[in-house]
Amino acid sequence: MFALPFALTGALLAWRTERFAWSQLLWIIVCMASARSAAMGFNRLVDARFDALNPRTSMRELPRGAMSTTEAALFVAVSSAGFVYGTARLSTLCLLLSPLALAIVFWYSLAKRYTSYTQLFLGLAMAVAPVGGWIGAGGREGVEPWLLGLAIGLWVGGFDILYACQDVEFDRQHGLRSIPARFGVGTAILLSRLMHVATIVAMAALWRVADLPPLYLAGVAVVGCLLAYEQSLVHEGDLSQVKKAFDLNGYVAIIYFATTALSLFLG
Repeated sequence: MFALPFALTGALLAWRTERFAWSQLLWIIVCMASARSAAMGFNRLVDARFDALNPRTSMRELPRGAMSTTEAALFVAVSSAGFVYGTARLSTLCLLLSPLALAIVFWYSLAKRYTSYTQLFLGLAMAVAPVGGWIGAGGREGVEPWLLGLAIGLWVGGFDILYACQDVEFDRQHGLRSIPARFGVGTAILLSRLMHVATIVAMAALWRVADLPPLYLAGVAVVGCLLAYEQSLVHEGDLSQVKKAFDLNGYVAIIYFATTALSLFLG
C-alpha cells in the first residue's frame, strides 16, 4: 500500500519516453511484492525477541508460535530469491542492483540497535521503490525518480516517527534507538511535521521538472490535506490516535498514484 504505488509512478514517468511492455509491469509488481515480503519477514525474524516483550507486538506470528523460526527464514530466502529472479527478468542493471536493494531494506530492521535515526532508514528503504520502478521500466537519465524517491522517503520517515512515538518507553528500557527515544516525543512530532511539509514541496517540484498537467497538482493538494489531518491527530500529550493517523497513509499512496496516472494519461 505504501511503496508499490510509488514504484508504479516511477515506471509511468519512465514510460513517457520508453517503450511500454506488459512484461515489465508484471515483473515490477513481482519484484515489489517479493522485496516487501522478504523485508517484513526479516524484520519479524530479527525482532522476534523484542516483539515478544512488547505488548503491542506480542501477538505477531513468531512470538505467539503461529510460525517457526525455520519457516520464517525459509520465507525470507524464497522471497529474496523471487526478487532477484524478477530483477533478472527486467534488465541486467536491475539484477546487478538487486543485492544493494535487499541490503537497504534489510538494514532498517537492524538500524534501531545502532542508530537513533532508524525512521530515516525506513524512508530510504521506501525511497528505493520509485527509482527501481523507473529503472525497471527502462528509464535512465533524469531527476524525476530522485525527486519522487525524496518525496516518499520524507513521507514514510515522517509517519514512521509518529508510529515510533508509541514505543518510546519500551525502546529506552531495552536499549533500542529511535528519533522519539533520543529527542523526545515533542521534538519528534515537530520533525515529522517538517518532513511532511518537505514531502509536498518535493512533489510540487516534480510537477515542474516533469512538466505535468495541473491535475497533478490537485492530487498533491489532496495529499497535503491528508497529511495535515494525519498530523492533527497526534500530539505530545495524546498518542491515542497514532494508529488512525498511520492508516491514513494508505490513501495517500493510492490517491497520489491515481491522480498522477490520470494526469499523465490526459497529458
